[in-house]
Amino acid sequence: MTMRDKVVVVTGAGRGIGREIALAFARGGADLVLTSRTESALVETKIMIEEIGQKGLVVTCDVSEPDSVQSMAEQSLAHYGHVDVLVNNSGIGGPSAETWKIDPKDWVETFDINVKGTFLCCSAFLPSMIERQAGNIVIIGSMTGKRPLWGRSPYAASKLALVGLARTLALETGPYGIRVNVVSPGAVEGERIQWVIQQQAEGRGITPEEARAELASGSPLNRLVPASDVAAAAIYLASDRSGSTTGEDLNVSAGLVGY
Repeated sequence: MTMRDKVVVVTGAGRGIGREIALAFARGGADLVLTSRTESALVETKIMIEEIGQKGLVVTCDVSEPDSVQSMAEQSLAHYGHVDVLVNNSGIGGPSAETWKIDPKDWVETFDINVKGTFLCCSAFLPSMIERQAGNIVIIGSMTGKRPLWGRSPYAASKLALVGLARTLALETGPYGIRVNVVSPGAVEGERIQWVIQQQAEGRGITPEEARAELASGSPLNRLVPASDVAAAAIYLASDRSGSTTGEDLNVSAGLVGY
């Protein structure tokens, strides 16, 4: 699934799933725009991409701020001339507590970054994609939008909102040759899931080992999801091999969503 000569924007590319996605596209031959709020982490990702033999442009951006997103898009297009793929990966976990105990400010912040941020990035890059009559948008959602997890209502609601956004965008942009899809990972191995496990343990009065076991043993494959599997799904949805796939929500959850 070659990405040769493609230009790909990855938000939240400084660490975790975002970094893994950026590296996967680079291995496929793409040049990257790497964006997040932390420049030092982006520079680390850029070095890894250059070691693969591809180019990486670092642009810091707060996806919840319209001016910041517009500036990032303008810099990206000025540097490369066009963008083929936008991967909306930026997101935060939000608060972890029973819904009625959540501070409204924390709820709003979760939606500002996870949903508003995705909307702003799509809005910034779609005009150029429409002009070229080509483009591909991949949105990173979460199984938590479809399978309840204690204390995670803002995160769950924000991630399910992305499915509705993607399906509407797919309908609106399909006539211009643009495809829009969602990847919904399960519990992905890495730093963020360790925080989720700790919050589950503290909030529910169980051990971290029990919380981790619940996330893994509930799936048919009896394991967490490697970040590389999420990256592979993003590559597939951005490639010509999924040319007739748009408006879809692809679960990469080790089967957990269905159980």
